[in-house]
Amino acid sequence: MTRKIVILGTGGTIAGQGSAQGGSVGYQAAQIGVAQLIQPVVQGALHGGWEWTVDQVAQLDSKDMDIATWQQLAKACTKWLAEEDVAGLVITHGTDTLEETAWFLQCVLQPSKPVVLTCAMRPATALSADGPANLRDALLATVHGVPGVWVVAAGEVHRAQSLRKVHPYRVNAFSSAPWGPAAWVEEGQVRWAVSASAGDASAIAYSVWGVDAAQWPWVEIVTSMACSRAAAVDALVAAGVKGLVVAGTGNGSIHQDLLPALGRAASQGVAVWRTTRCEQGQIVLADGEQDPGVTVLSPVKARISLMLALLQPPVPCDTL
Repeated sequence: MTRKIVILGTGGTIAGQGSAQGGSVGYQAAQIGVAQLIQPVVQGALHGGWEWTVDQVAQLDSKDMDIATWQQLAKACTKWLAEEDVAGLVITHGTDTLEETAWFLQCVLQPSKPVVLTCAMRPATALSADGPANLRDALLATVHGVPGVWVVAAGEVHRAQSLRKVHPYRVNAFSSAPWGPAAWVEEGQVRWAVSASAGDASAIAYSVWGVDAAQWPWVEIVTSMACSRAAAVDALVAAGVKGLVVAGTGNGSIHQDLLPALGRAASQGVAVWRTTRCEQGQIVLADGEQDPGVTVLSPVKARISLMLALLQPPVPCDTL
């Protein structure tokens, strides 16, 4: 049976165009179709009976990602993954919200085949564009992949749950610290770490296709910081927010002025989760301490999981 890789395009810097001088900033994202992007790359990456096809799902700057586009992408993934001859998917995406889309797809798909997102920090017209190499590596990571949702960039393969964008400009802008990459793409080979597993098994699958984007619950992130004011939380509750993710300082601590407002929010039925704003690590509770609102996810990923949880019957967030 023929084995096929499907490449889905959503836009982003990888599809961006800039000045004729080949600069890496001052460009327009999402200008080039995925079919044009993949053509010079795919022949050298796929051979030995592999076929490929493209599907332009969206064409946008990922800073403007929305629920409707997430739904379109997840539907397209579901359709292609159901085809027996499709071995896996590659998705081109912008870097700004890449970690959010990857986690969303892991939550709602729980794929039994590789779904690999890739990107670029420099537009396709840059003199040293990184998109072609990332695309090639993503194809290789799909061919030699593990089921689940992964992100490939700068020669590294990252898990959807641990990935974060940590630099606004460099090509190696992503990190999974402190855990590190799940694999590395080296000279056409994928070297998986010993600890690599089949995606993020702790994620929960959801059926969200039938829920109109406008009906999704409103969830916001509240950051605890110096001089925090309770009025910010009260204003969100008064405006109709349904869930709050608190990005606490250090080990999840929360400013004393925010605590009463968060308590009022919870008493009015607003779901409140707590995580840390620190880039690495997670909240560690004291011996005997229990807090069902604590999640191991980063603030932006916790927000996605809380939205999905509010679409479904209540789910303990320590399972996310």
